[in-house]
Amino acid sequence: MPSGTVGRLLLRGLLAGLIAGLVAFVFAYTVGEGPVSDSIAQEQAHSAPAGHHDHDHGGGAAAAAGAGDAAAHEHEAADAGGEEEELVSRDLQSTAGLATGVLVYGVAVGGIAALAFCFALGRVGRFGPRATAALVAGAAFVTVYFVPFLKYPANPPAVGNPDTIGKRTALFFLMIALSVLIGVAAVILGKRLAPRLGTWNATVAAGLGYAVVMAVLAFVLPPNDDAIPDGFPAALLWDFRLASIGLQVVLWTGFALLFGTLADRALSPAAPAAERAPVAAPAV
Repeated sequence: MPSGTVGRLLLRGLLAGLIAGLVAFVFAYTVGEGPVSDSIAQEQAHSAPAGHHDHDHGGGAAAAAGAGDAAAHEHEAADAGGEEEELVSRDLQSTAGLATGVLVYGVAVGGIAALAFCFALGRVGRFGPRATAALVAGAAFVTVYFVPFLKYPANPPAVGNPDTIGKRTALFFLMIALSVLIGVAAVILGKRLAPRLGTWNATVAAGLGYAVVMAVLAFVLPPNDDAIPDGFPAALLWDFRLASIGLQVVLWTGFALLFGTLADRALSPAAPAAERAPVAAPAV
């Protein structure tokens, strides 16, 4: 694919990611902020009244980034009275902070997915731009978010020890890296098996291979040692995790639809334009 075409598709991927991120922000604010606020209320109700205490508050921005826990919301104890003072207000976190996190994430993954689209188009089957965009977005959702989520699911505020956030974040990103690498290997394996097994059987074999390897890795990698606190509502935890998954579904679905349309329009006019070009008259 010519570099000029790649550049045009990259710009369209960034734009599609931005718009999809805006839609995802609306979803996160209307659906995800309820469980987050309720979780913060649970945390405040059970927190110690005094002493230095740092913790993370889960939010839609971090769910979008896939880090499992929410955007950092730090408190510092006052030296005299031991009261905690918010460095960033909750209202600012749930509006500007959430929007910034989701939009930046949407633009970033949109650009990366557009480059993946440029590589995949024509190499993973006889699919057009729209279908290829849908395949890339679906594969990204599964490998980058959903499979790592099964091992290290997102937790709301009041769930998780702040002292282990570094370890948990490292394990989550390690799971993402392994999932992406195994996913790429599965695609290569499917392409090599296709001439012998047929496209359908090769795809099924590669998919099963990916699932088996990831299951083994999930068993080998360390578990999340942070237990759910006693008395934390199971329904609230369920709602938070559903909102986290829903945010990713909205983001990747929006990107697939928008970028597929933009890419199709960017690639389709090339042939018709050549056909409409005037033919030079033969020299006399």
